[in-house]
Amino acid sequence: MGAKARRRRFTTEFKLRVLEEADRCQGSGEIGALLRREGLYSSHLQKWRQQRREGLAGRTRGRPSARNPLAARVAQLERENERLREKLEKAEVIIEVQKKVAALLGKGEPSGGQS
Repeated sequence: MGAKARRRRFTTEFKLRVLEEADRCQGSGEIGALLRREGLYSSHLQKWRQQRREGLAGRTRGRPSARNPLAARVAQLERENERLREKLEKAEVIIEVQKKVAALLGKGEPSGGQS
């Protein structure tokens, strides 16, 4: 068995250099000669021209390399905030029940340090 074919990756500098060279081509067959010399297809030029128009020449596939460092912290704090909010609601319900039980037993509001 032969070696597995690998996808070629082109740097932004290479793409821009080839596009500049292609833009300078005027004669018949010059672009074809450029593509043969560089081992490229016309679809490469089409895609790279589109990327250049959109300003995405340096963009790569996959996950963004520079994630916002605060985004994870904000998400963590939002989860913690929600958890504490739920805990507070439960505590308020318990306090209301304790007040009603105390009122039913005729003890009124508990005073001072008694439990």
